[in-house]
Amino acid sequence: MTDLPTQTDVLIIGAGAAGLMCASVAGKRGRSVLVLDHANKVGKKILMSGGGRCNFTNLYTAPDNFYSENPHFCKSALARYTQWDFIALVEKHGIPYHEKTLGQLFCDNKSRDIVDLLLTECREAKAQIRTRCEIQRIEPLDEAQAKGFVVHTSLGKVVCESLVVATGGLSIPTMGATGFGYDLAKQFGHNIIPTRAALVPFILNKRALARQQELPGTSLAVNASCAEGHFHEQMLFTHKGLSGPAVLQISSHWKEGMPVTFDLAPGLDLSDWLSEQRGNKQESFLHTVLAELWSKKLVQFFLQRIGLDSKPLKHYSEQALKDVGEKLQTWTLTPEGTEGYRTAEVTLGGVDTNEVSSRSMQSMKQPGLYFIGEVLDVTGWLGGFNFQWAWASAHAAGGEV
Repeated sequence: MTDLPTQTDVLIIGAGAAGLMCASVAGKRGRSVLVLDHANKVGKKILMSGGGRCNFTNLYTAPDNFYSENPHFCKSALARYTQWDFIALVEKHGIPYHEKTLGQLFCDNKSRDIVDLLLTECREAKAQIRTRCEIQRIEPLDEAQAKGFVVHTSLGKVVCESLVVATGGLSIPTMGATGFGYDLAKQFGHNIIPTRAALVPFILNKRALARQQELPGTSLAVNASCAEGHFHEQMLFTHKGLSGPAVLQISSHWKEGMPVTFDLAPGLDLSDWLSEQRGNKQESFLHTVLAELWSKKLVQFFLQRIGLDSKPLKHYSEQALKDVGEKLQTWTLTPEGTEGYRTAEVTLGGVDTNEVSSRSMQSMKQPGLYFIGEVLDVTGWLGGFNFQWAWASAHAAGGEV
């Protein structure tokens, strides 16, 4: 079905996680709901998330897991629709799931289960969904006394009372991401907090890549630090630079020119540890002892990085071994950049939340206009937090539109 109703109570732009969730909540309140998306199918980002298994929430979701110029904004919605509420919905639909690490919940089977859940909820709410529909322009209704909008699309014109922007950010343009939501916000006088790619791999310069050419695919646990951010996760060497959860997490704190520091032996004082090894294994070579901590490839790389040849431990003085431990422990580098929106999982920045109601997600500048999900200046950590923000902000708006 491609024809559009000429009128609807609620029109939602974007058939992703937030848009579909909002449609089901609003529809169940008896509102007529129409969801439009320019893509050829709904929930594309859901389908590819979590390696195809959708990390749909996190057991430990809290406001501290989110970035925003206005850090208090997310508290209301997150408190009123929690991770436990969405887990209950998942269980209601009989979807098997498991905790992976650090409270991250994934589908046992595939991400499609979450898309099907949302579509079933939308059907029950009698919400209509149309894909392959381009928004051409949006105008507020002329009538001074009426709140509402005229939405001109490639499939026809629709008049709506409430307009919900659930268009996401700029991340992964191959999934259909555009800056449409920001442009629409600006049309109605909203400020946009500058955007940048987040939860994204780092790119290193050619010289650094040449030194680590044997390492792509190798990973290790690290403590990553940059500015105010600190994360204990896995780091992965790639052909372009560095990735893995630790790098993706710390990328949200990184800006061009900033150094990033990695503790390569978290929870261990390498200087003290090497001193102990020297007392027990004087004849053992340094690289042999270090192979108890890291793979042989990593040991070779780390020793080359500090310009050190491996010798038996007895050939190092106590002070020399202390210095070796300190140099090996910490690796500080300045990335050349990130892989950008092409591979970024989310977009930092967005519609200024100081101009949006934290209770209803309604614009303070244009009655009847709502913003939900990633288009807002609210960005979660890696690990299911961004999906929980989509569910929570959508539920808040859906109860009001």
